[in-house]
Amino acid sequence: MSSVRPEAPVQMEGRTAWVPPSLTRYLLGQLLGPVAMLTLLLTGVIWLVNSLQFLDLVINRGQSAPTFLYLILLLLPSLLMLIMPIAFFFATLFTLQRLQSDSELVVMAAAGFSLRQLTVPVLAAAGIVMVLTCACALYLAPMGQRALRDKVLDIRADMAGALLNEGDFNTPSQGLTVFIRRLGSNGEIRGILVHDNRDKLRPITYLAEKGVLAQTPAGTRLIMLDGTIETSGQGGKQLQVLHFQSDTINLDQFSGPTRSTLRKIQERYLGELFWPPEKDGVTPKIRDQFFAEAHNRLSMPLYCIAFALIALAAVTRGRRQRGSVALRLTGASFAASGLRIAGYGVMGMAQRNPPLVALFYLLPALGAASAIAVLAGYSPRALLARWKLSKMQGAL
Repeated sequence: MSSVRPEAPVQMEGRTAWVPPSLTRYLLGQLLGPVAMLTLLLTGVIWLVNSLQFLDLVINRGQSAPTFLYLILLLLPSLLMLIMPIAFFFATLFTLQRLQSDSELVVMAAAGFSLRQLTVPVLAAAGIVMVLTCACALYLAPMGQRALRDKVLDIRADMAGALLNEGDFNTPSQGLTVFIRRLGSNGEIRGILVHDNRDKLRPITYLAEKGVLAQTPAGTRLIMLDGTIETSGQGGKQLQVLHFQSDTINLDQFSGPTRSTLRKIQERYLGELFWPPEKDGVTPKIRDQFFAEAHNRLSMPLYCIAFALIALAAVTRGRRQRGSVALRLTGASFAASGLRIAGYGVMGMAQRNPPLVALFYLLPALGAASAIAVLAGYSPRALLARWKLSKMQGAL
């Protein structure tokens, strides 16, 4: 606190003592630093786990490292909109408790910094996280998801990129194995093996001395020269060998699924959830799912306000004994976690019963209202103490 020297409070009739805004800026800076750090750590761990699903795709399809980096970057907004409110709560709880244990909040209170003024930087930090969460939930996340899906479909459809890895056994699709010994500078392929095992009873193996991979108007074709076609039958008891001078394999049959015009829920912007642009394919059940997802995204930022007030109530209200503080912090963590889990649970109910979307907004409102009641002195412990006091006074 040596860097922050508040001026002496000025007492005014009917007004709270004036405190310089430097304390508000100081607290805001103390809050945003841990929020950014915890968000970075949580995002890094979850980001790493989610990125593994694209590692096999990139390796088997012969894609480059920048392509892999681009794919996992597109995941980032979807992760941030879920992680930021949770990281904000635990970072705020940690920061306020640290300031309390270092007696900084006590010094601020002695300088005239009231609880209401302490709430200002906490809610300001919550507002910043709310704006970022809104940007991710309403725009960045659906934009990243649709770009990610389009890129994955392009990679799966790019059979040429999946096959041009010399010296490796490539599996661009289930049931297909391709090996090329050498790729010439003029695009000619030397030493080709293609094993088609989609039909388990009659697997086919193509062997060719040379060939070329051609992009035709009809799609990707592998043209093989001077080779054989080996067909196995009767569980491997029978082998048929056919020699050829030229043969062509249509590789499009092994490509991934075609691009669908019906966007998934996570790929849609808010307007597309409320008013789907498709005339066909959107059933009433799908419309209810879109409707629930739209309200889920709109309610996500509201948890920041509830989490800010819960953390503030847990730190500033109650006794300062070590056991009491640990109990309050644990209770606040369980309350915030339960509140957010309940929000996730509402999603399934709201998809089946659209009127229940009101619960998306009711849950954070109840959390905020409960925290405000505790801040105002209406905690369960305080109410119990008042009840005992009134009972004793009545007995007297």
